[in-house]
Amino acid sequence: MKSEDIIGRVMELGGMVEYHLESVVSRTIIDKPSGTITLFAFDQGQGLSEHTAPFDAMVYILDGEAEVTIDGKPLRLKRGEMVIMPANRPHALRAGARFKMMLSMIKS
Repeated sequence: MKSEDIIGRVMELGGMVEYHLESVVSRTIIDKPSGTITLFAFDQGQGLSEHTAPFDAMVYILDGEAEVTIDGKPLRLKRGEMVIMPANRPHALRAGARFKMMLSMIKS
């Protein structure tokens, strides 16, 4: 299903991206010059290594639990919780067990 096919439809976010063995799966649902919203599914043991981004980003956990590290400080997030990762500060994500998340990045 293309992103334009979901406009004006009621959708369940967690069902829009599926887990795959030993993988990180992503699906961008909004991609505009002003920002993006992307869904991710992380299989157990998968993650995103430490990096920085030029914009603040909000992570919202849709399913499971995640470890989000910001400036070396590990945070444990579970379903229904969120954290804002500040611009230009190192952060990383890791799946001790499978989890799904929505990443919202506002560029302006």
